[in-house]
Amino acid sequence: MADGGKASAAGKKGAPGRRLAGRPLDPVPLTSSAKSPRTARGEQTRRKILDAARAEFGSRGFADTGITEITRTAKVALGTFYTYFHSKEEVFRALVQDMSEQVRVAVAPVFAEGRGTLEAEERALAAFLAFVGEHQQVYRIIDEAEFVDPAGFKAHYETTATRIAERLAEGAAAGVVRPASDALDAEVRAWAIMGMNVFLGLRFGVWGEEDPAKVAAAGNRLIREGLARG
Repeated sequence: MADGGKASAAGKKGAPGRRLAGRPLDPVPLTSSAKSPRTARGEQTRRKILDAARAEFGSRGFADTGITEITRTAKVALGTFYTYFHSKEEVFRALVQDMSEQVRVAVAPVFAEGRGTLEAEERALAAFLAFVGEHQQVYRIIDEAEFVDPAGFKAHYETTATRIAERLAEGAAAGVVRPASDALDAEVRAWAIMGMNVFLGLRFGVWGEEDPAKVAAAGNRLIREGLARG
């Protein structure tokens, strides 16, 4: 998530009055379906199924969601589902990968203004918080992936941490971020920032409605100044 990490409470229920379904996600390039669509119309249908799966898994959870609920929400026939996915498990795995990519896509535009700076990380966190506010199910879905799709769960966080580490390394090379002392230091930094981001997303994106820019500024101030007095 969000260039973020795991939260066990992961949005099993949003704050009272908060919208859970979220707006439909924008298309992203296909990455791993055994039955990849060959036409634009096919991709639109696959997108409808993934959006429906997101809504159902996000509100019911994996165990209590059936393929019939997904097809009913997507308004497609049962046979159409099997045109794109072999099983409930496969659509869940595809959804985890899809939502991980959606987080990346949502955050990526902020780096048009530059990467490798703490200001860029602040913009990235604000973009992530805004995404979470629109798509709160990401927390429950990614959280359940630990048990339903362990490989996808691990890949999501490792990929996110790698992106953060790469940006920090760029900043260090440019002289705007303090260099890591060694590989372990670099990895700890990346995972710590990711962990901060995900729990800020849970608190302020799922459970609250605070201004993402203000929350991101406070988080960035912690990274920039630390906690020690002096």
